Amino acid sequence: MPTIQVAIAQTNPIVGDLGGNRERLVEMAQTAWDQGAQVFLSGELAMSGYPIEDLALRDDFLHRAREAVDQMATQLHERGLGDLVVLVGHPDGPFAPPTDQYSPAHPQQAKNCLSVLHGGQIVARYAKHHLPNYSVFDEFRTFLPGSENLILRLGGVDFGVIICEDLWRDHGPIHTLSSYPLAGLLVPNASPFERDKDDVRLPLVTRRAQQMGVAVYYANLVGGQDDLVFDGDSVVVDQQGTLHARSPLFVEHLQLVGLDLPEAADHPLPEDTRLVELPLAALRPTGVVPEVAPERDDLDVIWNALVTGTRDYVEKNGFPSVMLGLSGGIDSAVCAVIAADAIGPERVHAVSLPSRHSSEHSRDDARLLAEATGIGYRVEPIADLVQPFDAQLGLSGLAAENVQARVRGVVLMSLSNQEGHLVLTTGNKSELAVGYSTIYGDSVGGYAPIKDVPKTIVWELARWRNAQATALGETPPIPVSSIEKAPSAELRPDQTDQDSLPDYDTLDQILHLLIVEGLDHPQIVKRGFDTDTVAEVVVLVDRAEWKRRQGAIGPRISSVAFGRDRRLPVTARNHSVRPQ
Repeated sequence: MPTIQVAIAQTNPIVGDLGGNRERLVEMAQTAWDQGAQVFLSGELAMSGYPIEDLALRDDFLHRAREAVDQMATQLHERGLGDLVVLVGHPDGPFAPPTDQYSPAHPQQAKNCLSVLHGGQIVARYAKHHLPNYSVFDEFRTFLPGSENLILRLGGVDFGVIICEDLWRDHGPIHTLSSYPLAGLLVPNASPFERDKDDVRLPLVTRRAQQMGVAVYYANLVGGQDDLVFDGDSVVVDQQGTLHARSPLFVEHLQLVGLDLPEAADHPLPEDTRLVELPLAALRPTGVVPEVAPERDDLDVIWNALVTGTRDYVEKNGFPSVMLGLSGGIDSAVCAVIAADAIGPERVHAVSLPSRHSSEHSRDDARLLAEATGIGYRVEPIADLVQPFDAQLGLSGLAAENVQARVRGVVLMSLSNQEGHLVLTTGNKSELAVGYSTIYGDSVGGYAPIKDVPKTIVWELARWRNAQATALGETPPIPVSSIEKAPSAELRPDQTDQDSLPDYDTLDQILHLLIVEGLDHPQIVKRGFDTDTVAEVVVLVDRAEWKRRQGAIGPRISSVAFGRDRRLPVTARNHSVRPQ
């Protein structure tokens, strides 16, 4: 059986940066060739980045994407890489839209494609068949489906080509290609991170390999794109489902894998299938041993997902630095350390914004964190700014509490305008769920690092990050008192979160059942929770939808995050809790 050397390129594209993404792909193809690769596989839409959303509806973008692929083929050939078989993902079009579309002004006219480059030419193209329209995906709205299957006969070995969702569906290309004796599947992917995603992703790849009797080469994107984080975790398994290579999480990576594969058999092609035969460069000794990246602790993975999302949002949007309000509480502390890990402490600027209700220990905790991490730190008291509002408007009660948060927001945004920082908002998922924040106050900012992190997990992450620092002989960045003290917005004397909310252990369990699992009030009560407590939480979540619609984006780590995943009307009568 011939040995085929396939390079898996795990890249971090920037959506729309066709030239920059192309140059990075060519660089990695050069490295792969120098290491002895015969085939080069990159992720889904690696040329354009993913998701491109309504860019797929723009003629000029599609023309430039096609030009970028043509340029890449020429560039590879000019660099002496014409014998390398390169598979690159990109949008292609415009194609004639279907005649039965409702909106002729914005027709679907692009396809989610993969092109095969060889000898300075585009020698084959495959269009994704299954266009996901669930969770964070909206491809059915912007792409046209493909209908033809593609088999590449490379050096006498047959490989099927499919794209991401095509692997997950039992029908379509998987069903059609299962009737043909393939040796391998080449699969580019844009599979976003979510907690425990690997519990389903690797088993799927393994199952497909065993079902079809093929080696599966699964190349995923990596990096942050708005609220999505791609973790990489590209894998190669053989025909028995044995794992041969696994790329590390959250970093660009090139993996060269050589497997012995059976030669092509004389067999009729499946219906609607194109066979393209290409020679391979002579096999060369590589000296490269495939890497199987070790599995990592759950909190380690979550932390690095948040760091990756934050870093790429800052870097890809060209912000020189970030700023956040540092209260001494656990949420702002964790956000500050995420930011410092993401872009370096010298680019993080924290502002303590004490009011007349702020405790001395909160101020001390904020200062101690800044000293431990080396982030920038200043104090801007707000009492003298709040007083004129209270006096002129006669504010009291909740209005007087909220004006403190809004003054803090004004200060942070003013400093952002003056100095050019991106403001980070520090609310967690539990607070956002029940509306425990002040709109235009503590919710101001352009990015929310822990938006999808429940409060109980915020505490776990803080302890994990401190333990990591201790293990490395470093000063733990988060003061112990920030972790252990009762959470409070400190907008009135002796205030704590539990004055108006259930304890966070109970709250987060109910929120998980309601938001992530999609259970209703009776179903949650059957899980053993108090009916009145569940009713209170359900009503709070429903009433806070208007706030969440106006909130900043943040990295998604759960299977159902606020934003793309969960779409509910702002104006609606609450029928989910029936009066007893």
